[in-house]
Amino acid sequence: MGGELNTSVAERPNILWITIEDWSPDLSCYGTKGIATPNVDRLASQGIRYERAFTTSPVCSTSRSAMMTGFHQNYIGAHQHRTEDKQPLPYGIRPIPQLLADAGYYTVLMSWKTDCNFLPDQKEELFMDVKDWKNRDANQPFFARITFGGTHRKWARDPERPIDIEDVELPPYYPDTPFIRRDWANGLEQMQLVDREVGAILKRLDDEGLANNTIVFFIGDHGRCHIRGKQFLYDEGTRIPMVMRWPGKVQPGQVNGDLVMSIDICATVLEAAGVTPPVPLHGKSLFSDDVKSRQYTFAARDKMDTTHDAMRSIRSKDHKLILNLMPERAYCQFSFYKEGAYPPLAELNVLNLEGKLTPEQAAFMSPTKPPIELFDLRDDPHEVHNVADDPKYADVKSKLLAELNRWRDEVIRDQGVSEAFRAENVFPAERTADQTVGQWSVEHAGEYDFLDNGVPPWYPTRTLQQWREVRKTWEPWVFRDVNSDMKRPEIPFTKKPKVREK
Repeated sequence: MGGELNTSVAERPNILWITIEDWSPDLSCYGTKGIATPNVDRLASQGIRYERAFTTSPVCSTSRSAMMTGFHQNYIGAHQHRTEDKQPLPYGIRPIPQLLADAGYYTVLMSWKTDCNFLPDQKEELFMDVKDWKNRDANQPFFARITFGGTHRKWARDPERPIDIEDVELPPYYPDTPFIRRDWANGLEQMQLVDREVGAILKRLDDEGLANNTIVFFIGDHGRCHIRGKQFLYDEGTRIPMVMRWPGKVQPGQVNGDLVMSIDICATVLEAAGVTPPVPLHGKSLFSDDVKSRQYTFAARDKMDTTHDAMRSIRSKDHKLILNLMPERAYCQFSFYKEGAYPPLAELNVLNLEGKLTPEQAAFMSPTKPPIELFDLRDDPHEVHNVADDPKYADVKSKLLAELNRWRDEVIRDQGVSEAFRAENVFPAERTADQTVGQWSVEHAGEYDFLDNGVPPWYPTRTLQQWREVRKTWEPWVFRDVNSDMKRPEIPFTKKPKVREK
């Protein structure tokens, strides 16, 4: 890969953009233990596998809003996950599929999800077709996006290739218990199922004689749906798999170490199609010198449903700095979604309240966060040793913080945290001891403005005994047989209530 593209209109390639949900580079081509993903591995061997690829936000709607436009989600006002009051795109920005449609491409969404925090947000407004590329005119190039959603929890098991818990490797910030191992292996089995879906769509390109004139992108929308992953700015939440295949243009078998972002795909697609966007994108072409010389990637996290928090991060190849804009909040403050969908959250809370976690594991269960987290990725790839207060890293910290604040001011025009969003002194000082935060929130939903203030930040969200009961509820599901038809259990008071209308 190298040099500028010179693609004439007559040579314009088809473009297939495959997205998987909630998944880090947990694939056999990335060296993950226990899993077999032969179809994605083959795709990577035929093109480029990116080792340092990152999303701009660690949750679906914000990251997808960025990928639909090529701009950081904060810049376009799409940074609050599950935005209720959606607004049109600002500054003359238009969605990528609309730009390609204007250029003569047949644009098609071949799955249900757009999940954009701006208007237009309906798939029929964003794409010409919501079924199949076969409906295009003869010789018309297509731009097709497809999402395979299996890796979003629940996670099905794989009867063809079950994974033994002894064959997986856990990061050191999770306790090494059979419960955590089985849950981890279940996720890897689900990715094996998704790999076969990827294989089927790639086979279709071959069968229809389209493979040689189709760029294929394969990425995750953000990191894995685990406790310290999705919704957080550690690499587990922001690092994604990214593969590109372009026969005749990209030499096969490449492994690329550049710092790349998901929104770079947008710029690459437009360049390949010969389209100049009306507003220069934040993302840059993967073929450009801008990417080769890039020193930093940036990410942001804001509200997640009714859970309020705000973080910003800057990452170089060697260091990561996270700025916690609401350090008074616990990492694991209440989330309707996570407490109802993440079995390991119960295991981690039980062990934490029993005092059985290592310091590296217990740090994420703290009732507050440090204002700044800094990690030396060369010695600490799992980001468990915060060196923000180490004098040896004072210069690194100062430089990264200055670059992060420049990005906040000059690139995304960061709105920061409002008084209403922080919601200090909005809720009672504490709830009744036997009430979980979820129970209190459900019972008092009509009395508070969860849209503006979120839910209460009380922590821990349950007593030890209550967490033990939740773990007991999860256990049969986590350890279910590979051929089981068991339904995922429902955890009490984890269904988000209707919030009060404004």
